[in-house]
Amino acid sequence: MRGILYFCLAVVVILMICLVRMLLLHEKMRRQYENLSISYQQLQSLNETLRSQRHDYLNHMQVVYGMLELQEYEELQRYLEPIYTNMMKTGKAIRTSIPAVNALLMAKLGETEKEGIDFYIEVKSDLKKLRIEPWELCKVLSNLIDNAITALLNKEGERKLVLDISESRDEYIFAVSNNGASIPKEKQTAIFLPGVTTRQGEGHGMGLFIVSNVLKANQGSIHLRSDEGETIFVVQIRKAV
Repeated sequence: MRGILYFCLAVVVILMICLVRMLLLHEKMRRQYENLSISYQQLQSLNETLRSQRHDYLNHMQVVYGMLELQEYEELQRYLEPIYTNMMKTGKAIRTSIPAVNALLMAKLGETEKEGIDFYIEVKSDLKKLRIEPWELCKVLSNLIDNAITALLNKEGERKLVLDISESRDEYIFAVSNNGASIPKEKQTAIFLPGVTTRQGEGHGMGLFIVSNVLKANQGSIHLRSDEGETIFVVQIRKAV
């Protein structure tokens, strides 16, 4: 009788363990679906933007041709300057081999433009040996860029945000910097803990904690340097073998 009782208890324990694992798997898949859904929407937005720009550029070419015929060279230069700037921004945002990253950067370019923030993107790597899942990298970059935007919202004068994507022999390096208010030294370690933020709004409470956890799970790291005039987060992720 006791043996049967022990057997039943063992079955119950095993079933409970299986249930917990299934719930954890379901939650993980739900989060992945949400992130993939966001990436898909951003890709759709990128595609629409590129199609719209193609149509606009055809119209611009007609205007350029007309000005050349009229020999209005100074007026033509003034006309082309903002078009060229916009074209360069788009080109830099879609240089990686990861469509989801390209779409994210285009979306963030739109957000920063609305807020009057100068967003500079420097892509010096195609990310072809990326070991982290694209949607997880997007989560990291999105949180860091959003934090930088928040830090700049109340700043007077020039508001500058820079994303630099580069690589070394073994790692990919993502540097996100802004010229907003500095983060006090006593808070520079704590902001990676859950629920911690700063008065300047340099963290959303959970964003940097999420970033830190994603990087730990993917053999990555994040470092912060903040002083008067610049705050920079540097992410390093090892390449796939």
